Amino acid sequence: NNTTEMSSKQEATFDPKEHQHLRYNPLRDSWVLVSAHRMKRPWAGQVEKPAEEHVPRYDPCNPLCPGNTRANGEVNPHYDSTFVFENDFPALQPDAPDPGPHQHPLFQSKAARGVCKVMCFHPWSDVTLPLMKKEEVVKVIDKWAELVEELGATYPWVQIFENKGAMMGCSNPHPHCQVWASNFLPNEPALSDRCQRAYYQKHGEPLLLEYAKQEAEKKERVVVESSDWLAVVPYWATWPYQTLLLPRRHVLRISDLTKDEREDLADIMKRLLTKYDNLFEVSFPYSMGWHGAPTGPYLEGDNSHWQLHAHYYPPLLRSALVKKFMVGYEMLALEQRDLTPEQVISTTWLSLFIKTEVLFKRQQH
Repeated sequence: NNTTEMSSKQEATFDPKEHQHLRYNPLRDSWVLVSAHRMKRPWAGQVEKPAEEHVPRYDPCNPLCPGNTRANGEVNPHYDSTFVFENDFPALQPDAPDPGPHQHPLFQSKAARGVCKVMCFHPWSDVTLPLMKKEEVVKVIDKWAELVEELGATYPWVQIFENKGAMMGCSNPHPHCQVWASNFLPNEPALSDRCQRAYYQKHGEPLLLEYAKQEAEKKERVVVESSDWLAVVPYWATWPYQTLLLPRRHVLRISDLTKDEREDLADIMKRLLTKYDNLFEVSFPYSMGWHGAPTGPYLEGDNSHWQLHAHYYPPLLRSALVKKFMVGYEMLALEQRDLTPEQVISTTWLSLFIKTEVLFKRQQH
């Protein structure tokens, strides 16, 4: 009886902002430990170096700039929009040999083949996606869709991703992303495929389509929204300012978006990334990427359980110079975050993240 009374008392007084709890991530079939009270502790750990403020519009030594020579001796064209080329140092190549079938079960390997491309967003090095004009961002989206169709005709997975900022390991400030196509389904999309399929089989509706509807109704974690798109800090977010970008209708791949949806996506991306930049008044670092239904041999199958979405994973925690570390407990036991997703949206000191639409101290070119 005493145990029951104690349990009831704890449940009645539970406050997610004060008490640690677990949250379920249905895309990964995993749990996240939320410990919001840890934000009260003083910080005496590592502080990052401020990012370089001045980036020249054109740098004759930058291998991504128009007209410049890359490491392999090839010369870039004088491009004035997007520019795509084969990665000079690819992680995947189309003609790698097969390791062979005779292997011990504890020492397995198999063939990994593919292609890696680099895509420049813009000819200028001193702009980022939120600083680009809407019509320029639309061209980026159109090129993404084109590459998914082109590479996806052969390869099962086409991963579009952008690492922005030195804090995320990006060694070149020129606005660009990478596109890797592989003959295998990588771990994260394979797990997401399994989880979305299981939810669809049980509930008869795509997981992320239902999730977008629920978030649009609750309004607790919405960062930006439009008639076609919704960006939220997901209920199960691991990174402090992580966001999930979702279409409102059922869409399998980025190549399936209509002209109007692509234009609306360009607008919502600019708004979302402007809010990121305004948060700590820096060009906000992040890793982002698109996930959609598998391609290649999967094109003929039923992918109704899939919903197109983009993940944004920024590392910053307390300021422009203090980032979240995924170490120790996170690596060995369970992912953990120091504030609730709802606090990210509602806390007064983060009001810029939600309210302002004006990019800090900069003008649209």
